[in-house]
Order: sequence, then C-alpha cells, then structure tokens
Amino acid sequence: MTYDAVPPRDLASMARAEFAFPGPLRDRLVAAVLDGSKTATTGLVAGYTHEGEPLPEVGNRSVVIDSDDRPVAVIEVTGVCVVPLAQVDLGHVVDEGEGHTSVAEWRASHERFWHGEEVRTALDDPEFTVHDGTPIVLERFRLLSDLRPSV
Repeated sequence: MTYDAVPPRDLASMARAEFAFPGPLRDRLVAAVLDGSKTATTGLVAGYTHEGEPLPEVGNRSVVIDSDDRPVAVIEVTGVCVVPLAQVDLGHVVDEGEGHTSVAEWRASHERFWHGEEVRTALDDPEFTVHDGTPIVLERFRLLSDLRPSV
C-alpha cells in the first residue's frame, strides 16, 4: 500500500482521531485502521454537540491516537452523512472493520458501547440511550500515513 507523505510539522495542527476509549476496544479499532480493514466509523451527533465540535467534513485529516496516547496514523475523511440510527446499512457495518456480519449484530454492539458508563459520563447524561431516530454520523476515511516506526 502506498501512503501520502504527511510532514511531521503538520501533525501538531491536526485534529486527533480517538476511536472508542483507551483500552482493548481502541487497540482493536486502531489495528483495523492500520491493516486497512476499517475504513468507516460511526459517531453520535450528540457527542459532537456536547463537545462543541463541528461534524467531520470530506478532506479533513486527523491523527489516529492509540491507547498509549501515541500518534500512529493519519487518516483523511472521504465521506460523511448524518442519518437516523435505523438507516445504517450492511455496507457501512462491514466497512467499520469490526467483524460484524449483520446490521442487528453491529447495532447491539454499538448500543452496548453507547449505553455504557464511559459514553454516558462523556456526554454528562447518566440516562443517555439511543433509538431508531437517534442522529448518527457515518464517516468514511482512508489511511494516508502509518506513523509507526519501521522495524
């Protein structure tokens, strides 16, 4: 795979891409980004709103951070759309690279995550839940640079 070079000086000004929370899930997701099997992700509009952050836009670049807070890759957004949770399709599910083989399996996994204590704490909402109409951000991206040292 060929990567576009990203000058080190540009890394400091890029947004951080932090998949899940530090720990085993983030480690799996980052590994999937690095091996090319993860080219999509899903976020909650509520999370962007709560943090006062704009939604991603095509062309945005960000630095992928691992569980040890190290930059390991640079990704570029290639597609963004906001849909109700009920409209997620199997193509997006597969492109998330988590091994889900059905939308129902993907949704159950994501609901466990979104209804978990870490997400509820991050949103300052101990009762947060999702439903069919919950607006979510479907984001597609491509790997630009693998920043891990060569062995």
